Amino acid sequence: MILSASEIRRRIGPDGREGFLVIDPYSEECQQPASYDLRVGGDFILPPAVCTLVNTLERVELPRDIAATLRCRSTFGRMGVILTAGFVDPGFRGQLTLCLVNMGREHLTLRKNDRVAQIIFFQVTDGEKGYDGKYQDSMGVIQAR
Repeated sequence: MILSASEIRRRIGPDGREGFLVIDPYSEECQQPASYDLRVGGDFILPPAVCTLVNTLERVELPRDIAATLRCRSTFGRMGVILTAGFVDPGFRGQLTLCLVNMGREHLTLRKNDRVAQIIFFQVTDGEKGYDGKYQDSMGVIQAR
């Protein structure tokens, strides 16, 4: 089940409180009917045909009963930007590192706060175990480990 905007708002709780969804900073402008727009955490240049790692402005925390997928917003998709590595496990905490590939011929500039990706939240049944991997508590751009 994909979470609706009203369910996302209902599930958002105080930072770090067990069992709640955290999106920090949260902006109502970024809330979509069944997703949330993630913003770029700084200024980045996307050269053609290169994977550029870009961090989100938002720090997220997913409780054990929510997982998420990441999608490029259609505006950037129409400019030839592809988003790879798009799954967030239940229990993940931190900023997200996006791998953006510019398939166009020209450099593209991303400015801090540009809404480049959508996070879509899913209900996980019997979510007993949460993420405890090497990218837990990530801040900023994190290279492959």
